[in-house]
Amino acid sequence: MPTGHAIVVGAGLAGLVAAAELLDAGQRVTVLDQESEANLGGQAWWSFGGLFLIDSPEQRRLRVHDSRERAGRDWMDAAAFDREEDALPRQWAEAYLDFAAGEKRAWLRERGIGFFPVVGWAERARNSVPRFHIVWGTGPAILAPFIARLRRGIAEGRAAYVPRHRVTELVVTDGGVTGVRGERLREDSAARGKSSSREVIGDFEFAADAVLVSSGGIGGNHELVRERWPARLGAPPAEMLAGVPAHVDGLMLGIAERAGARLINGDRMWHYTEGIANHSPVWPAHGIRILPGPSSLWLDANGHRLPAPHYPGFDTLDTLTQLRATGHDHSWFVTTERIAGTEFALSGSEQNPDLTGKSLRLLRDRLGSGAPAPVQAFLDRGADFVVADSLDQLIDGMQTKSPVPLDRSAIHAAVNERDRGFRGSGTRPHARAGATGIVSDAQLDRVRVARNYLGDKLVRVAAPHALTDSQAGPLVAVKLHLLTRKSLGGLHTDLSGRVLGPHGMAVPGLFAAGEAAGFGGGGVHGYRALEGTFLGGCLFTGRTAGRAMAAAL
Repeated sequence: MPTGHAIVVGAGLAGLVAAAELLDAGQRVTVLDQESEANLGGQAWWSFGGLFLIDSPEQRRLRVHDSRERAGRDWMDAAAFDREEDALPRQWAEAYLDFAAGEKRAWLRERGIGFFPVVGWAERARNSVPRFHIVWGTGPAILAPFIARLRRGIAEGRAAYVPRHRVTELVVTDGGVTGVRGERLREDSAARGKSSSREVIGDFEFAADAVLVSSGGIGGNHELVRERWPARLGAPPAEMLAGVPAHVDGLMLGIAERAGARLINGDRMWHYTEGIANHSPVWPAHGIRILPGPSSLWLDANGHRLPAPHYPGFDTLDTLTQLRATGHDHSWFVTTERIAGTEFALSGSEQNPDLTGKSLRLLRDRLGSGAPAPVQAFLDRGADFVVADSLDQLIDGMQTKSPVPLDRSAIHAAVNERDRGFRGSGTRPHARAGATGIVSDAQLDRVRVARNYLGDKLVRVAAPHALTDSQAGPLVAVKLHLLTRKSLGGLHTDLSGRVLGPHGMAVPGLFAAGEAAGFGGGGVHGYRALEGTFLGGCLFTGRTAGRAMAAAL
């Protein structure tokens, strides 16, 4: 078998999967990255490890009825594809749905990747059933088999991993990409995720038969996020937290474009509204996302309750649009310590030591009474948290953290409105309004529906209670910020991962995968993503592009 040489630009999950496929096919591969070896694996290392699967054994054990057809409807409703250039992204979506309903789970299991038995239900307004499968070991466990394959390839003499090499140009010869040029950066011992030196100590040029761009998106480059921010989402925030390290800068997208590639759907992006400042930041403006259950009361910056159906955990992008219309950059959760302890999951491998470390002891602690240690750390030390014994004390504390005047009467009214769904200070909700005149709260109706799902009732949704219930512990308020995360657009690719130019023709020798390719085709998610599809998109596009490159060499 003839052996070719491929270059992979970006040592994140998509690039590592592609490299593994190339090595399995007998090819040679060089993986380049601007960061140090401490950052091998990229953003995936920091992830919660959620993967989108369809009709899995985990779902069936929890009596969840799912199907490829049902998931397809959810995907297409969320994506709302409406552009001429969406043709390939839509085909990528169909292929990914087939993968998620078919061999994806078995392919991962063959590589030693297993799953926590409880399936999460994120984006409830878009996913009609729970599909968020958490990898046992979170992000590091997803990366492990592909990092091991790269290291084995290095030992075999067919792979090279070259950190601290920043690509600044794709070499183009006779219209095709034939290599890369760039700058060698000074060695830096900074820990994973920390900002590293940009001092240039030399240059480099490598030739290749094919080049894969798998350099991620733009979430760490807030200037670029604001530049591409779409008018349909309102004005971009003046202040944002960063959900990814600063080196997620989007620079390779412009470099590929200058080499003849076409970028599409740059105005489609996915950011979270439930960001909190990390009490122990790793990168600048480091934010953590609260993955909320449905019970907390959500208020705008002035203290007015968000209108239905803008409830925690229901629809990220629609709630973002609603909040941007307020003219302020933050909002609030008002909740109880019991709800926070049960329903506040924190996104990220480092915030979930039980799942990341595969520790049954720590997992038992999470499932016991009280807040898990990572959540308790934010309650004790988080700059965005207020804990108080009375609602008036809570409002006083909230005001100290915000220059926006709070409407005290509106907050009292919102809490009372929600708590009228309960008898006195007890935990039993009233019935829906009818001839008796009893008032029912629409959000609490959603909470009760959520608890009909066994997985949520066991570990995710607190037993309904009034916020003013003294038995539920002190009141808690959380100041929430916009948290940058994912680019939904990217390099336009065909179904083999080949990058297309402005006229729809493939740029010879150039491929793309992962977030740089909009997770497939330049925008597989359309306008909205279903949770658990980002890591899965890196796996699927990396596998697809790696196999196509291997076949072409």
